[in-house]
Amino acid sequence: MTTRESGIHLVGSIPLANPEEVFRTVATKFGDKIRRIPDGETGERHRWIYWQRTMLESHESVCVDKDAEPFSLYQWDGKLLRTSELLRFKSDVDPDEVTFETGYDKAAISSYQIFCRLKQQGVIHPETLFQVTLPTPIAIGYMYWSPSSRKQFLEVYERSLLKALYTILKTIPQDSLCIQWDVCQEILIFENYFPDRSPDYRNQIMNELVRLGDEVPETVDLGFHLCYGSPADEHLVMPKDTGTLVDIMNSIRSGLHRRLNYVHFPVPKDRWDDAYFQPLTNLDSDPDTEIFVGLIHYDDPEGDHSRMVTARKFLNTFGVSTECGWGRTDPERVVGLLDSHFRAVASNI
Repeated sequence: MTTRESGIHLVGSIPLANPEEVFRTVATKFGDKIRRIPDGETGERHRWIYWQRTMLESHESVCVDKDAEPFSLYQWDGKLLRTSELLRFKSDVDPDEVTFETGYDKAAISSYQIFCRLKQQGVIHPETLFQVTLPTPIAIGYMYWSPSSRKQFLEVYERSLLKALYTILKTIPQDSLCIQWDVCQEILIFENYFPDRSPDYRNQIMNELVRLGDEVPETVDLGFHLCYGSPADEHLVMPKDTGTLVDIMNSIRSGLHRRLNYVHFPVPKDRWDDAYFQPLTNLDSDPDTEIFVGLIHYDDPEGDHSRMVTARKFLNTFGVSTECGWGRTDPERVVGLLDSHFRAVASNI
């Protein structure tokens, strides 16, 4: 199977005006070369999970933890991106009684109505699925919540997020739907990025990811996007190779009690060397699981070609993508990025 057969994957966010513009732009460009289309996470979702912090800050049960050290977000080269105070439950709050309205269900249902209309009009290919991308509880917990009550928060947030997922599953026809879990902070924890990593972090992470994956019915496409972060279009940690990614992909696949439809992982712009891809020789193969390699970079056709050639040494079958979503990218780059995907698939390396 070639990259043409595996096709194109879009991670999630696309910096266009609204979901309809995203659907029309992507569907018109790619047609049947893309199996799943996200709504672009436009509007308040364009900064990935930051809108969840806004939701938490306004929640009646939440306050700033003045005793916790503020969290400083650094990218891979040591540049400080921002520092933010961490949150906690108010002292008189019972976490068991708290529910957060994440808003993911409302956003998905609203976008799906547009998706349906465009499908009926023939704009979107009839076999294309509606892709909903969701964060993990650990993502929000490690970015915004104080370690003093993080365990309780993770339980509350997971319960709230699953409530939104169940609403999506009840409202959107399952044979038209794809659920993608975005896995970023978990990888950063593996790379010892956070100062308060749990000694049992590996079990905690893998149990969470498998649990979330198993909540998606077999009749719905399930995917995982693995990421090293890109808040300023730069990684928070620069990966040495694909070793951590392979470990996580294998563990997800072996732990799930259902089919895994696809996984996606990133390739840094300057990595077309064999050493980066070598751990993929340990990736458990499964013909039912598509592999999407995030090797497309803006305005870098020669680099895209080199990364594809090296990836082909280690993977017989894969599709192409960028490293992460485009929500923080200059909107003027969208057309060029779409062209790069199309060119990569057409090259049929």
